[in-house]
Order: sequence, then C-alpha cells, then structure tokens
Amino acid sequence: MSAIYFKEMKNYFRTMTGYGFLGFFTLIMGYFFISQNIVVMNANYNETLSGALIMFLILIPILTMRSFSEESAQKTDQLLYCAPVNVSDIVIGKFLAAASLFLIGMLITGIFPAILYNLSEGRMDTGLTAVGCVGFVFLAFCFISVGIFISSLTDNQLVAGAGTFAVIFMLLMMDNIASSAPIGNTASLIFVSAIIILIAVYIHTSTKNIAVALLFAVTGTVIAGVLFLIRSNLYDGAISGILGWFSVLARFENFYLGSVNVSDVIYYITFCTLFIYLTVGTIEKRRWS
Repeated sequence: MSAIYFKEMKNYFRTMTGYGFLGFFTLIMGYFFISQNIVVMNANYNETLSGALIMFLILIPILTMRSFSEESAQKTDQLLYCAPVNVSDIVIGKFLAAASLFLIGMLITGIFPAILYNLSEGRMDTGLTAVGCVGFVFLAFCFISVGIFISSLTDNQLVAGAGTFAVIFMLLMMDNIASSAPIGNTASLIFVSAIIILIAVYIHTSTKNIAVALLFAVTGTVIAGVLFLIRSNLYDGAISGILGWFSVLARFENFYLGSVNVSDVIYYITFCTLFIYLTVGTIEKRRWS
C-alpha cells in the first residue's frame, strides 16, 4: 500500500495536477474567506467552509479522474494488477494519496482562520472552527471515494470527470431532491422495488450469477409487496426518507453548527468504505477479465 501511496503522491507533483489543485484550492478558499469573513467582518470561519463547498464540483473531479482511467487507457493498469499487491491496497493507496493532497490544501489555508482569530481579537470560536473543518474534511473524503470509484469504471478521463461532477452535484442537491419527492405510498413502493432491482443488477454484473441475482430481486420485491399490503403506512414519505439518508450535506450541517455526532462520523466512514469496496470489486472484475 505504501508503494502505491508514494507513487501517487509523486505523480501528483511530477505533473501539474498537484500544484494546480493546491493553487485553485487556496485561491477559492481565499476568495470565500475575504467575501464571507473579512469584508463583512464575520468571525465565523465556518461561513467560508460553507461557501467553498461549491469548489468540490470542480476540484474533486480534477483530483480523482486520473486515478484509474489514465492507467486503463494507457494499458499500464495490467502491470499494476500483476504486481504482488492486493487490489484493496491499490485502491486504498490511491484514496489516501488523494486525501493527503486535500489535507495539504487544508494545512495551507489554515492561515486563514489564524488571521481571522487575530483580526477578531480572539472572538472567533476556535472549537466551532475546528469542528467545521473536520466536517469539511469528512465531506471531501466522501467525494474523493466517489471520484475514485467512477474513475475505475471508464478509461476516459473526461467521462470520469464529468461523471464525478454529476454525482457530486446530485449529492449536494440531495436535500432539495428529497423534499420535492412524491410522498404517496404507491410511489414509494415503486421506488423501493426499483432499488431492489438495481441491487440485483449489480449482483449479477459483479458475480455473473444470474440465479443469485434473480433470487434477490424476487425475494426483495415480494417482501416489499407483502409489507405494502400489511402496513402500507410504512411507505408514506419513504422516498424522501431514503434520499435524505444519502444526504452528505445534512451531516455536514451538524459539523457547521459545532455539533459532533457519533452517527455522523460513522456515516461518513461507512460512505467512504462503501465506495472503496465498490471500487475494489470493479478492479477485481477487470483484473480477471
């Protein structure tokens, strides 16, 4: 894993990717720091973090789109897969390298809250700022795991970047999507059934075992249908509830307010672990195909 990690870190700074990312990261954070704190004389640095969320749409795709797609396009991925290293180590090494580059950006821009603390003559809430930064980092790690997963699905960097942009945009808008979703129980049953079928399709593509996939799809939809007949009220507002669970932004809002909930931390860790697992599965499939 360490070999992959240091290889990725060298690649970031051997090309303009690392320098460009850090430059734009600092520039965007600086812009929001000036507009949200300095100009309006606001001592809450979390306003800067909240405003800077928009940069994830651009910077995360740039950071992750080459993770696997470039090696796949250049056919150098086969050399990597033949190396005496687990696929999980490859994926985790790439994830940690991208996460480390983001943390370097956070360290560089750490001068901004220090400046704000001095300008506010100590009125800045350091605890609130620290918690907000932790939430900001967790959110970035989630998006990085998504970007690396999407990069593993294609050998085209532009497709990987565009796909990552689209998914991050959807995740940032999830609260709005959830609030406008149908609340009827029939629509919720259809939505749940669609999710079950999608999972069954993923099982089939991952295992090539159509029997297991069909068994999961049939069993899942039957259980969903029986529950609908017995307790249809369970499906009231289910679409909003399910979509709301995927809202990474709702968890960040708790950090933004200075609240650290164990459930939020577990959610972010689980989110990253899930997409790392999906990436490992994708690479394993490609490795033996």
